[in-house]
Amino acid sequence: MGNAYRDHSAEIGAIVAAHASGRRVRSVVRLGEGQDNVAYEVDGELIVRFGKEPDPKERAARVDADLRLLRAVAEISPVPVPVPLFAVADRGCLAYSRLPGLPLIDLPARERAVHAGPVAVVLGGFLTALHRVPTGAMSGLAGVDDQPKELWLCEAGDTYAAVADHVPEAHRAAVEAFLAAPPPDDGHPAAFSHNDLGIEHVLVDPATWEVTGVIDWSDAAITDPAHDFGLLYRDLGPDLLDLALRNYRNDAQDPEEFRTRAVFYARCAALEDLAYGIEPGHGKYLDKSLDSLRWLFPSRPER
Repeated sequence: MGNAYRDHSAEIGAIVAAHASGRRVRSVVRLGEGQDNVAYEVDGELIVRFGKEPDPKERAARVDADLRLLRAVAEISPVPVPVPLFAVADRGCLAYSRLPGLPLIDLPARERAVHAGPVAVVLGGFLTALHRVPTGAMSGLAGVDDQPKELWLCEAGDTYAAVADHVPEAHRAAVEAFLAAPPPDDGHPAAFSHNDLGIEHVLVDPATWEVTGVIDWSDAAITDPAHDFGLLYRDLGPDLLDLALRNYRNDAQDPEEFRTRAVFYARCAALEDLAYGIEPGHGKYLDKSLDSLRWLFPSRPER
């Protein structure tokens, strides 16, 4: 996973003071580390992120690209997204205001099942707005991510071989049948997409279940728009997938084929999430992955 973690806590105070009108930092909390970035919360109000790319020129270029992408997305999205406040490109640093709410993954699964209907409705409209943007308008801001589905299936098979012992026996036959079946066809229309719309990146108000933001745009790409819906299906189940799709408008897509592709991506992504979840400290990903096996790989064939 990228480069070794470096603690930026000591330099954050000076960076914020220099780029936020002399503001004094009272507290710095490390939020977490991904493959590309390390993120900190400052005073409960700011998110300050540092890229892990070791090459200074490439690190600065990535910050500049992220800055331009987030500003463009803020003009498109009907829900709040992180809006950059400042960047220090040579340090790989990008800062934006902390959005309110909690990641949907941090709320109990039973509550998600009961209350997430309005969330699915909002996300259907949110994805309509993203996917309607002409791809040419985003081509300088987001790359193309267009792996053949045969490769998706091959990678899912490799992942399953590594995690099969963690898959309950009741679901293994369904997983293996999926891996042995041909994938959906390629050649569908592409769209600008979040491309990682798992419930860890959807913020909600835990009191009202209002969507308060969509975060982490580092994987945004021009790709199959069904992938975004596949991750919603993986994490929220078939009823909420259907609710999101009923609030989605995309005349360029055949609805039946679109849903078939979403289910395909969901099944591949569930195995990937399971592999991530068995690593130390990732228990909530393991829990949601195992829960999703009920509808993705049922122990009895669906009628």
